[in-house]
Amino acid sequence: MLYDSYVKAFNESDIDLLLSIHHEEFEATFHSTGKVMKKADMQAADTIAWMKSMSTDKSRCLYENDDILVIHQFVTYGSGDTDAVMSVFPRKDGLIWRAESGATPMPT
Repeated sequence: MLYDSYVKAFNESDIDLLLSIHHEEFEATFHSTGKVMKKADMQAADTIAWMKSMSTDKSRCLYENDDILVIHQFVTYGSGDTDAVMSVFPRKDGLIWRAESGATPMPT
């Protein structure tokens, strides 16, 4: 399952594994800024620092098939803030092709 590789990549801060599960045409749009991140933008040092700056808890795969992967997890950031995050990853050629997410702040 792609989900297992995704979780392993984050748990082990494995940038090579993370990149290997993303399609060459990968794009994620940040709705707060409108910025679009492509696979080429996922530079090793920056991405590893980003991965290490947060921790995830209670990650679970809500749905996965050949077309889509849907994940829910709690993410705690370096600031100590925690969000419940739903991530939806449309797939292409078996890889993560696009990314959409929504986050709900959790009370501290």
